[in-house]
Amino acid sequence: MNEETNDQSPAPARVGATTDLPHDRITIAQFREAFPRARWSDRLNAWFVPGRTAQKRISRWLAEMEAEADRFADEKGRDAFAFEPIESRYLEAGPATFQIRTPYSRSVIDEIREIPHARWDGDRRLWTVPYRSFDELRRRWPAIERAAMRSEPEARRKRREALKGTEADETSKAKARERRRKRYPVPAHDVPPFERAIGTHVGVAFFTGTDGELADPATVSVFYFPAAEREEYVWASWRAGALEELVTTWPARTPPTQSELDRGWWTPTLDELRIARRDARSKCRARKQKQKQKDKSSGERTADGL
Repeated sequence: MNEETNDQSPAPARVGATTDLPHDRITIAQFREAFPRARWSDRLNAWFVPGRTAQKRISRWLAEMEAEADRFADEKGRDAFAFEPIESRYLEAGPATFQIRTPYSRSVIDEIREIPHARWDGDRRLWTVPYRSFDELRRRWPAIERAAMRSEPEARRKRREALKGTEADETSKAKARERRRKRYPVPAHDVPPFERAIGTHVGVAFFTGTDGELADPATVSVFYFPAAEREEYVWASWRAGALEELVTTWPARTPPTQSELDRGWWTPTLDELRIARRDARSKCRARKQKQKQKDKSSGERTADGL
């Protein structure tokens, strides 16, 4: 009886780890060479590697393969740049990466952020882009260079001089003054939730409260959105969201409806949250850099006083 029971007991689970690989011949061959004891499991639909350290060994091998692929892509990008270089005063080809240094421009930042693996180097005040991203860099470079040239101090000065005293200049100044007031018109009967990320016509905002002050419909239409007839609006105070708040905000599944756009606020979409997160991340980096420079200056003064 005992022998029958033992014969029917399930086999103990094998110790090991599984991994799913791309179905290409070269990758499979490299994997089999690195893990000769690996076997394909139809039940798991994956490769099984026996051993207590299998998961660590697989992770290490995948990291090495990724690094090798990056090196190959970097070499390919470096060759492409040598064959068809980008000549610009804003771009320098460094030993390991491209280095981009331009005057501040929101358009430049938005373009560079779309390039894979682009990174901001706060210490050197420039952007770095690996050679493997050369194709995307080349595609976006005309827009980057145009925006950089428009942001040169002399170009900015000429535009200001040309606009000075014009109606467009006065309108721009009025919009800037209004935006600094950190207020936004909302329907008196349909106030948005407070301290939550809300989509608006001026970006994602966190409303903090309202004292019930009525908003002039003409001001609403000029600076925010077309005011609806026979609609009563009140001013609501708002603030920009912190990065942690924006990252944890769940986006709307669909874009705002026309009625929500007419109302003036809605649940933000993923694209809107991405823009707000980028701005918050930039502000966070700027604060850290400013504090770092402040601490450095303070340390130098202390050393001088010794």
